[in-house]
Amino acid sequence: MGERRRVLLIMADKFTKQERSLIMSKVRAADTTPEIKVRKLLHGMGYRFRLHRRDLPGKPDIVLPKYKTVIFVNGCFWHGCPVCRHAKIRPKENADYWNRKLDRNMRRDQENYMALKEKGWRVLIVWECETKKKNIPRLGDRLKNELSPEAVSFE
Repeated sequence: MGERRRVLLIMADKFTKQERSLIMSKVRAADTTPEIKVRKLLHGMGYRFRLHRRDLPGKPDIVLPKYKTVIFVNGCFWHGCPVCRHAKIRPKENADYWNRKLDRNMRRDQENYMALKEKGWRVLIVWECETKKKNIPRLGDRLKNELSPEAVSFE
């Protein structure tokens, strides 16, 4: 695969340290709004799944055992969406910490995806920006195509 280049923008924080701390304390790892949107979409399409299986690398957000497929619903900022502007903006305050943290998130994601593929799982990534209201029909089409019998081999 070709090398992807990222352009990073540095942004000053518009919140005080106390306000930022409060905001960050509310960031959740599970049951996020984008994740719930994807689950509702899949359930409405007739798919049944498991959530956050701890026995799989990376504890995928959605696991479809029948299709041997896992879905990660990734936040654009936290996981480095390749198309979204939110992934290109990094905090100016404590920049070294944030750059290390976000780069480490992306490295860990890749390691988890590879470990899952080695175990025979298909890995789908849904980005937070794909769950915006205007993008839901396109996301539904994409998931239907990815989970179609032609795309999934039942072995």
